[in-house]
Amino acid sequence: MFFVKFIPTFPVLHRATFVFRECSHPLLLNAIAIGSLYLGPKDAVAKGEALWRLAHTAIATSWQNLITHRGPYDACDGVQLVVTGLLSQVYGVLSRNRAIRSTSQAFHTLGFVWARRCGMFDCEPFPINRVPPLDAPEAEKELHWRLWVAREIQHRALLAHYMLDGLISQMFGEPTSVRHSTNSLGFPSCEAAFEAGSADEWITAMRSHTFDASSFRTILHQLFRRMGEPRLLTPSLSAFSYKVILEGLQSLISDDASDEGSAVGVPTKSEVRKALTQVYESITLNAQLSSADRLETLLRWHAICLDIAVDSSVLCRNLCARYDITQHIWRNGPSPRNWLDLCQWAITSDARIALLHAMAIQEIVEELPRGRAHAIHMPSSLFAAATVYSVFAIAGQPAVKIPGSVIWQDVLSDPDPYVSLTEIPHSTLNDSDTTRYVRGESLCGSATTARNLLYELNSMQKLFRCLISQWGVACDMESVIEQWISLCH
Repeated sequence: MFFVKFIPTFPVLHRATFVFRECSHPLLLNAIAIGSLYLGPKDAVAKGEALWRLAHTAIATSWQNLITHRGPYDACDGVQLVVTGLLSQVYGVLSRNRAIRSTSQAFHTLGFVWARRCGMFDCEPFPINRVPPLDAPEAEKELHWRLWVAREIQHRALLAHYMLDGLISQMFGEPTSVRHSTNSLGFPSCEAAFEAGSADEWITAMRSHTFDASSFRTILHQLFRRMGEPRLLTPSLSAFSYKVILEGLQSLISDDASDEGSAVGVPTKSEVRKALTQVYESITLNAQLSSADRLETLLRWHAICLDIAVDSSVLCRNLCARYDITQHIWRNGPSPRNWLDLCQWAITSDARIALLHAMAIQEIVEELPRGRAHAIHMPSSLFAAATVYSVFAIAGQPAVKIPGSVIWQDVLSDPDPYVSLTEIPHSTLNDSDTTRYVRGESLCGSATTARNLLYELNSMQKLFRCLISQWGVACDMESVIEQWISLCH
């Protein structure tokens, strides 16, 4: 179940070369714990939690020994420990058990510490000239394939820690633990090569793929070049690479989330919006992405765009505090300077932008194939969308009209967040319906879509009930949404 259900959405281990006897016990325990989330029996979750605790205890008490472990094909020590920490974090932060969630969050920076201690960031990528020809001896092809797989797993595990760091930051409303903009790691290899089931398939995929030597640091730098300079993002990246880039942008948003203004050296929200526009265009033009990969990547893109319009964690805490609703998603209540006038916020352009992204998130979740409807960022994305819906419904706007077709480049153009319905500038003939909607102008005609947010909230609640079986944190989210819905009646 771990390889069939989880790995397609989070490709960090390689099924074709996976050997149980060569794995440390904590790694196996975490893999089985995650796999148990996809089983039907009611006791599967309890057994999974028991396995997670065993693995966590082993890591906490024996990491000094585990960090010296080296697999037969690993390039350095500690690779399995870093992978184990990654899987433990994924299970922990999305667990139904609040004690496990808090424990996991407290340990989530250790993956980076272990990786640096073992020199993983300094490992050179597998040399492309070492890929053997198809007519090479079988033993030689098998050896180089397994050496490449081990190096690729190490590389993907490090990148996945960046992805998880960004997700934890957004889920808990806190800054990231590392600076994503300095990520000097290169792109992972193509998915066709990583998914190869034999050495020959791997060689064929490697020989037919063009490799980009750019680092994520370089890509992020290119996204923020000065006006007039070319801002090119190759439209052939993998979904995995896009998610690492998106977490880099999300980290910049979290660095800027302060009433005191931007931190020194952090791009402005206007610059981040322009970068997100480039990423969106690259994703939509990328012919190599499968339909499911594109939807999953755009789901994270919309969630990050929503958070640049409004910090969804602050919005949730404000809404719960105002109506004395107990929630167990965010650890701390909002500070006084983060209090929002929810009714006033709901008539701003930022609120309308957030609503468009929230609707896109819901549509993507409903459109994703059943086998891909449990990506790790699914619960937080859907909950952010539900939070926006609830604020609109409680603020007296349960029924809204939006453009029938949204131009996302127009949504990400620089709005004035303080423009309200009473301060609408005059539109021009060239403005799109999207621009007019963001400004707060009335839309009419067949190009509009009417949405009943209370109805949509009830639909979302059902989606959360489906998510609970995989990611238990959705249980606490669904409980809060149920109380929000009751306020609307």
